[in-house]
Amino acid sequence: MGECNTNTEAAEAEAISHLRERLEEGESWPIALLESMALWTAPEETYLETKLVYLIGSEAFDWLALANRLCFEVRDLIPSEELEPLLFAGRFPSDFNEAEFKRILGSDKYSAYLNYFYGVEVEMALQNAVEEEVGKQFYASGRQYAADHTEATFQRIYRSSYVDLLSAFRDDQGVPNRPVATLTELKEFTYWLFRRRLRVSDKAKLASDTQKGISALDSAIHVPEEIGAFA
Repeated sequence: MGECNTNTEAAEAEAISHLRERLEEGESWPIALLESMALWTAPEETYLETKLVYLIGSEAFDWLALANRLCFEVRDLIPSEELEPLLFAGRFPSDFNEAEFKRILGSDKYSAYLNYFYGVEVEMALQNAVEEEVGKQFYASGRQYAADHTEATFQRIYRSSYVDLLSAFRDDQGVPNRPVATLTELKEFTYWLFRRRLRVSDKAKLASDTQKGISALDSAIHVPEEIGAFA
C-alpha cells in the first residue's frame, strides 16, 4: 500500500512539473494542461484538507475538477481572462482545436470523460430541463407559488422521490444520511442516477430523455460536434 501511494504521489508531482515546464517553454496552456491531465493517475486525493474526486463512480472522469487542481499550481502562468471560461464553463480559447482534446488525453481517459459528460453533465441538464417543464405546468395551473419542483421532477424522470433515491444511493455507497450533500457527493449521486436510468428505462424513454438533456446543455454551452455524434 505504501509503495502504491508513493507511486501515485510521484505521478502527481510529474504531472504538475510537466505543466509548469511546458508553460515556461511557451507551449499553449490548453495543450500543456491536457498533457498533464494525461499523466495524472490518482482517482482522488485530499488537497488543502479537501477531498477531491476525479473519477466519479470509478469510471467517470471529472476533467474540470482536475483542471482546477492543476491550474491552481500554475495560476501565475495562465491569463485569468482565458482560464476563467474553462474553469467555470468548460470552454477553451476559441483558437483551440477540439480534436486535440481526445488525442492528448488518450482513449482511456477520453472514454471516462464521455462517461462523465453523459452521466453527470447531461444528467444534470436533463433534471434542469424537466424541472423547467414542471414549473411551467405549475404556473399554467395557477400554482405559481410552488418554488421547489424537485420531487415532481424526480418522479417524472426516475419514477421515485428525491429523498428515497438519495437514501438508496447512500445505502449503496455505505455512507450515512446527512442533511446537506457536498458538491462531490451530488456529482456521485447524479452519476448513480444516470446508471440507474440506463437499467430501468425503456429504450425510447432513455433516448428521449438523453436527447433532452443534450439539447438543454447545448443551449447553455457549446457541445463539441464529436460529442453530439454519440447521442
